[in-house]
Amino acid sequence: MSLIFYPDKCTACGLCLDACPFGVLSLEHEKLIIGQGCTLCGTCVEVCPLAALELPKEEAPSTRPQIPPDGIWVFAEQHRGKLIPVTQQLIGEARRLADALQVKVAAVLLGHQVAALATTLLAAGADKVYLAEHPALAHFCEEPFSLALTELAQRFRPEIILAGATYVGRAFIPQVAAHLKTGLTADCTAFDLDPEKRLLLQTRPAFGGNIMATIITPFTFPQMATARPGVFKIRPPVHNPTGEIIPVALTSLNDPPHSRFLAIVEEIKERLPLAEAEVIVAGGRGLKEAKNFRLLEELADLLGGAVGASRAAVDAGWIPYAHQIGQTGQTVSPKLYFAIGISGAAQHLVGMQSSDFIVAINKDPAAPIFQIANLSLVGDALEILPALIQEIKKTKLSNRL
Repeated sequence: MSLIFYPDKCTACGLCLDACPFGVLSLEHEKLIIGQGCTLCGTCVEVCPLAALELPKEEAPSTRPQIPPDGIWVFAEQHRGKLIPVTQQLIGEARRLADALQVKVAAVLLGHQVAALATTLLAAGADKVYLAEHPALAHFCEEPFSLALTELAQRFRPEIILAGATYVGRAFIPQVAAHLKTGLTADCTAFDLDPEKRLLLQTRPAFGGNIMATIITPFTFPQMATARPGVFKIRPPVHNPTGEIIPVALTSLNDPPHSRFLAIVEEIKERLPLAEAEVIVAGGRGLKEAKNFRLLEELADLLGGAVGASRAAVDAGWIPYAHQIGQTGQTVSPKLYFAIGISGAAQHLVGMQSSDFIVAINKDPAAPIFQIANLSLVGDALEILPALIQEIKKTKLSNRL
């Protein structure tokens, strides 16, 4: 198959050259040359004003395939019998999308002896739970998880599959998309719908966070995306007496896998993980040096919270990468967020702007962080922080007395 070109229609305007993402088009003596490497992506066809280019009929579906019979799926990630928070976050978002499309929400629970989690998934908003239990799924390995989810998707044919952009989701969901021969948008921060065309609008940061790109999968099913943990809020539990739990036997795991689980080595953690913290105290370049992060640790300990950081502070070597919040770090949505000495670059805002209450401390009154802050303190963070810590200590002491 090759791109169809009508030279009598071409005016050598060059629009297709600029649009081609692979650089396989060129002009020689005002004649269009189609080089090797064309993937028939159709970008040049869309921009040509004179219809001088056309995709082969076999590669240019005019309508989408028949809409699959099942609705929106959420991969229910769990670890040692405990649901990962992004699972409930995504079920709540899937509920919103499903109501607009008038379809059901299904949670897909993979594991071994994890049936007790199914009722929690129904309470989170799922209409049904596909429960696939197998000894090979007792611990996460990419191969059995991708085979299991692929088998279920081929059997029940969902319209949309959502998963968390966690280590687990990023490791095996792309394999599922490849098996199903469909597209995947990774690391999304927002979802919306084109209800007329039943298209999932998948929004994620692009070009270093300078723009937000909205991506669609118009020609294949299921539509697949992973979402950043912490972007969506967990909805209050609901009583769901009509919810279904559907046990499913898997045949794809009968053959021995190419890899096997050996052991889990626990990481030693002294503080609450960022994703679980209701209070986060984050610092940036305004703290001037690494030793001043001790003030953040002291404030976080007083409030029962966790310590975060901007990319600038991490790049300076003041704090490990595990504390980084933003586009290239973690996305969080605590009840209370302190942005201390953080100017508020777009890359950082992407990771924390859904926090319930934001307190910003910065000596620059024009800092972008103040545009989203609920409480703004203009001044030197190294002067304000010690005073704030002392006041909290006095309040705690008086409450004890």
